[in-house]
Amino acid sequence: MADDTTQISKLSLVVASGAYEKVHYAFVMASGAAAIGIPVTMFFTMGASVAVLDGAGWHDLFSEVRGMSAKDRDGDFAGKGVATLDELIDSCAELGVEFMVCEMGLRAEGLENRNPRDGLDLKRTGIVTFLNDAEPGGSIVYI
Repeated sequence: MADDTTQISKLSLVVASGAYEKVHYAFVMASGAAAIGIPVTMFFTMGASVAVLDGAGWHDLFSEVRGMSAKDRDGDFAGKGVATLDELIDSCAELGVEFMVCEMGLRAEGLENRNPRDGLDLKRTGIVTFLNDAEPGGSIVYI
């Protein structure tokens, strides 16, 4: 176990779940790490891909809370003083988080013709590029 003074060299997140709550927390992790100087790469695939695409974007995610949409859950979070997904996405972009989206995941979900969300430098790539981007002293987290 690392002591309190040791940081990982990089955080690499694979975001695959189409659940709003999981995507939201992936952005919480990414923004927190970036805020303390840890480089972050977020690799979106499958159902999570919509979070970084144009159109309805993350509103197309589902909520794990029965009877709530992603938009409803986001409003609930905002009412409780929790950062909204738009705020977290914008923060990550401002903090220099690197965004990748899986070409295979886009094809599998029928999203290959969608453009990136405004304000995101989103690279369309594959798993090999993501793995080559990771660092030996870093952590890869699957969400």
